Amino acid sequence: MRSRLKALLMGTVQPLTERGPASGIHKTPVARSLWLGEEGLEGDAQGNRRHHGGPDKALHHYPWEHYAHWRGLPHPPEILGAPGAFGENLSTEGLTEAEVCLGDILSLGEAVLQVSQLRQPCATLNVRFGIPDMARRVQESGRVGWYYRVLKPGSVSPDSCLVLLQRPRPEWPLSRVAHLLFHDPGDLAGIEGLLAVSELAAVQRGLLQKRLATGRVEDWSGRLGEPTPNT
Repeated sequence: MRSRLKALLMGTVQPLTERGPASGIHKTPVARSLWLGEEGLEGDAQGNRRHHGGPDKALHHYPWEHYAHWRGLPHPPEILGAPGAFGENLSTEGLTEAEVCLGDILSLGEAVLQVSQLRQPCATLNVRFGIPDMARRVQESGRVGWYYRVLKPGSVSPDSCLVLLQRPRPEWPLSRVAHLLFHDPGDLAGIEGLLAVSELAAVQRGLLQKRLATGRVEDWSGRLGEPTPNT
């Protein structure tokens, strides 16, 4: 598996709206090499470090081919004309959640990465796209993108290629993980299987452990920016 980058992207923290909170979702392509460390690309920033960034979310990857689906929205926003609409650091063609597995180890320039978790869409997408239920749409579509941790820091450039080095969990394509997280969240046997994957990021591990312990699925309304039940 080998895929050349369509774009390498980074961004600073900016207001989402005139009166709204600041966010690092505004990513734009760069034309130079950047240092990739354990916390991400040099110069890249996140507005809410509680939920974004950190070693298990050092890089966000969103497939360019997913954009064709979103251009089918009733009123597609202009930001869908170029990579960066979803706050991704890496844009490629030829790699989707069906082709990438949890725990995959890949090289990118001088760096070595590992797939750590799926993205769990949040309400920032609703504001970014001007569509009140955009986060819900992204989650239900399974076109969510994924994150990497950095196993070996190094320089990466816009013309770098992602090259698969190891696939320790071929039984866990990200499409299967997405189905378990979002479409069959009460599958306790599936949760037990996913919890056995040591490469899974700690945050999603904790979420699944809670599901298993309580037999209940967490409330998604806050994350998706939707009214809570009975309000």
